[in-house]
Amino acid sequence: MATQTSALDRVLVLEMVRVTEAAALAASRLIGRGDEKAADAAAVEAMRAALNTLDIDGTVVIGEGERDEAPMLFIGERVGTGQGSGPAIDIALDPLEGTTITAKAGPNALAVLAIAEQGGLLNAPDVYMDKLAIGPGYAKGTVSLDRSASENVRALAAAKGVEPGEIIACVLDRPRHEKLIAELRALGCGIMLIPDGDVAGVIATTDPETTVDIYLGSGGAPEGVLAAAALRCVGGQFQGRLLFRNDDERGRARKWGIEDLDRIYELEELAKGDVIFAATGVTDGSLLDGVKRLRGGTITTESIVMRASSGTVRRVRGRHSRLPEGAA
Repeated sequence: MATQTSALDRVLVLEMVRVTEAAALAASRLIGRGDEKAADAAAVEAMRAALNTLDIDGTVVIGEGERDEAPMLFIGERVGTGQGSGPAIDIALDPLEGTTITAKAGPNALAVLAIAEQGGLLNAPDVYMDKLAIGPGYAKGTVSLDRSASENVRALAAAKGVEPGEIIACVLDRPRHEKLIAELRALGCGIMLIPDGDVAGVIATTDPETTVDIYLGSGGAPEGVLAAAALRCVGGQFQGRLLFRNDDERGRARKWGIEDLDRIYELEELAKGDVIFAATGVTDGSLLDGVKRLRGGTITTESIVMRASSGTVRRVRGRHSRLPEGAA
């Protein structure tokens, strides 16, 4: 087992769960209400309030956008009560991964957070990322973004000892993926199309009960880093390559120190060193149960928290009779 680093030793794992719980509880009041912005704002405010109770010197490296775009939890924002004295922590977060899902009461909405020592998480600009993920137990290099989807499925099928038609792929249901979906179906693959929430989609490759073998397609780069942080804790392979639609997005990448715009990032380049990943379900999904409001005012939550250095995965079920700060 790897030696745990002193910086993260001072951040209790369960404190991360309290942060994601606060965001999930706040967002849950807007489930099915059709207001994406209100749900996201509620989760952001609650997560920020919870982070600011922790004795850390935290910096948001992946957040809700740049300062001019996001009044709270923007990239570069400092959080925690230990500024200048507490452990220096980089934070990647998505207070509500699945805003549309929440507004429509769909599955797999999550409140998500990952932390690492300073410099441990890629400062990914808010652009698209081409993503490829498989679960643990395969030889390194089994799949690669340098190959076509068909080549990757055939290679994975061979490694698994099955025919390509027995592979199940998870893909975001977007018009941009029409050719990818057609290519996979030509192989006879089963495809799990998800409306949103690609962090949960990537993590699904690590859980045999989901039957998902591979994640393919493009989604948000910040979500790619969060997914990589989760895979660092539970195993699996992940590659990401940033996608740029215009010069403005290329300029944004260079602003964050990214010069090789065609680079394929491996798992440990996206999230290196010791990493803690936490998520709480907002709506029911393949990874976690959502927030439930029971008779008598009790509220239940389900969370998962994982740590790379120990390989420990904990599931935490909470019963709340009094909401955390900011979650009301």
